[in-house]
Parts: sequence; structure tokens; C-alpha cells
Amino acid sequence: MWQAFRDEIIAQGHDFELVTVGLDAAGAEACRPYVDAAFEVGRHPALVDTSHLVSELFGVVNIPNSVWIDEAGMIVRPIDVAPAPPSVEVKRESPFAGLTEVPDRMMEIMGEAGKIRSDPASYDAALRDWIANGADSEFALSAADVVARSQPRDADYATGQAHFELATHLEALGDHPAAITHFREAHRLAPDNFAYRRQAWSLEPSVEGPLKRFVQGPLQGSDNEWPYEGDWLTDVREMGAENYYPMWQA
Repeated sequence: MWQAFRDEIIAQGHDFELVTVGLDAAGAEACRPYVDAAFEVGRHPALVDTSHLVSELFGVVNIPNSVWIDEAGMIVRPIDVAPAPPSVEVKRESPFAGLTEVPDRMMEIMGEAGKIRSDPASYDAALRDWIANGADSEFALSAADVVARSQPRDADYATGQAHFELATHLEALGDHPAAITHFREAHRLAPDNFAYRRQAWSLEPSVEGPLKRFVQGPLQGSDNEWPYEGDWLTDVREMGAENYYPMWQA
């Protein structure tokens, strides 16, 4: 979808570049199917961040998030929810394609996901306005406003971030049990960071096959013990799916 958006914008003659970053401690191969599905031959930079450095630098707490950076390298909008552009029509394959049976849990997840609020039309219009008008766009924030909207980090959050970095390092070394200990601490100390939670959950072998990355929680009948206090379905129900993303703020 974003590749199609980028192609449309470039075709209109705008000087614009899109960079997508996959946050995944499982490595580049875990992201490859999604990158390959986006385009046959890569035309925009598609990066993989195995240690969530982008989260650390820009304050990503969930996905999809975006940061707008101008031609001078200045942030003109800090982290925003970035729903897929409704103005671009892209045919998407069902995540259930090829499956003869879909776990009940996955159907419950899809039900909750359907309740998640976002405002793709407003975001799309704002992004296009900024691309067309640059610094004159009403959606390009001043440096003071960028700082004001950026999320502060206290000592607990910083410590949680350190635990998360250590967890991803241990995961890369193949020490999954040790990584779990530090993922749990990261979740405790940075409870509002859903990206930290989703990363840990997605690494658990609760299910195999094409749905592995989506279940993110204990699956009925699985022999694997779930090592975390929360999971995607439980936590989203507790917080309310309508609160999963903050609403768009112009």
C-alpha cells in the first residue's frame, strides 16, 4: 500500500521519499515476506531494525507509526499513527489464505481488530498537504511543537528500554529463555510501549505456520507454556480496542 502511495506521489512530480522500517528481533528473513509482497523489485528503502533502534530514537510505541522529516533533516511531525492510505486501492490477500482451519483465537483477534479506531482519511489528507506545500503546510509543526508532542521518558522507561535492548541481543544470540526475562522487565517498566510487548509475543512458538506472527498469545492445545502476563487479545480487551491507537491530532 505504501509503495503504491509513493509511486503515485512521485508520478505527480513531488520530491518525496518513503522509508519503511520493520521492527523485528527475528531478523530480516522474518520481514522478507511482507517486503516481497509490497513490490517485486524494491523501489523505496525497506529496512529491518532488529534492535528497535528506531523506537529508541523516535519514540515508537506501536505500529504502524510514522515520522515526517523534511529535506533539511528536521522532524516536522513526531510519532503519529500511520493508517494505510485509503486513496490507494491495493488488493490484499487474506491472512487465512490456504488454511483449512482457522484457530478460534485468531477469529477473536480479528473481531477485536475490527473495533480499533483510526482516521486514515485525515492522515492521508494531511500527509498529501505536507508533501505538496512543505513548510507552508498547516500540518508541518514548529520545532517547539515537535518537542512538546514528543513523549518524555522517565528513569523507569529508560531502564525498561535497556532491558529490551538486552533481550533483543540475547534473542540474536539464540538464548531465548534469557531474553524472556528481560522482555518481561521491559514490559513492566515501559507498560505503554505496545511495540515492546508485540515483539516479545511474536517470538513465542504458540503456533506454527502462516498465522505464527499474528496469534501473539497462548493457543489452546499448544504444548508451549506462555511466559508473559499479557498477550495481544487479553491486553487489547482490557484497554478497549477503541483505545489501541490515539486519535489523529492535526
